[in-house]
Amino acid sequence: MTVPRTAPAGSGTPIGDNGAMTELAIETRGLRKAYGSTVALESLDLAVRPGEVVGLLGPNGAGKTTAVKLLLGLVHPSGGDGRVLGRPLGDRGARARVGYLPELFRYQAWLTADEVLRLHAGLAGLPWPLQQTEIPRVLGLVGLADRARDRVGGFSKGMQQRLGLAVALLGDPALVVLDEPTSALDPVGRDDVRAIIREARARGSAVLLNSHLLGEVERVCDRAVIVNRGRVVRAGSLGELLGESAVRLRVTGLPADLSPLAAFGPLGEEDGWLVVRPVDPDRVPELVATAVAMGGRVHAVDPGRRSLEELFLDVVRGQAPGGQR
Repeated sequence: MTVPRTAPAGSGTPIGDNGAMTELAIETRGLRKAYGSTVALESLDLAVRPGEVVGLLGPNGAGKTTAVKLLLGLVHPSGGDGRVLGRPLGDRGARARVGYLPELFRYQAWLTADEVLRLHAGLAGLPWPLQQTEIPRVLGLVGLADRARDRVGGFSKGMQQRLGLAVALLGDPALVVLDEPTSALDPVGRDDVRAIIREARARGSAVLLNSHLLGEVERVCDRAVIVNRGRVVRAGSLGELLGESAVRLRVTGLPADLSPLAAFGPLGEEDGWLVVRPVDPDRVPELVATAVAMGGRVHAVDPGRRSLEELFLDVVRGQAPGGQR
């Protein structure tokens, strides 16, 4: 639930000791949650800036859901500190400026899509004149403009997912928290959601994306935070996490003089592949064309940088008890 984006007085106060203002949408330090002797989240350090999409990753039981509940004020921390939109965790003024799509949700089957949105707009305190423009806007964003008067009970799972995303975007929230937003969608729907997330980012919203679909995270996120066993074990921009861009060519028939290819970057050889690392991704087509012009036959072209999934598996398996892989 959200209200129009207007920062309340005093928002933006940081956790830091110097008292300087900050524009962080999320800031936590050593955030901890324990249920009796069971520690759900050991120590979460997280920072998300406005206009940034951050992926929150981790295996089941890593503490991601607990982290989201803490950020939304649904549970109280056992230790550490945090702020959302410059306010302490659980602050109602900040919560009103957050859009949230939970992984599991259900709307009353007898309501229409328009009625679901009007209900949530009313709960969020959106003025009636704003509702008249906001509801059609978010329905159009998620591709349900022509289903506004249809009852939710007749919606497919993917359509209900789109409706949940529309609810999360009501009121142009300053922070959007999405929990598995593409889990029920087909490839077209996933591409639509990526476009919606990019538009929210362009409007200045911060987006925290919790997803097991690492390919989706890699396509849309600016940074990723990997949580395992209650702690952040790796964080950074995708470039920092995945390393330098590279390209591998399976090519035959090249002459001995490879200097034209060396102009694109340092050359190497790995298991019969010609490797250029680092390389400007925008110059890969030109690199391939040069190899062909030199008389080479290009049989395959493969990105040399490892995927986010490969990094995730390496990190999580390396963090297993006893270092087991």
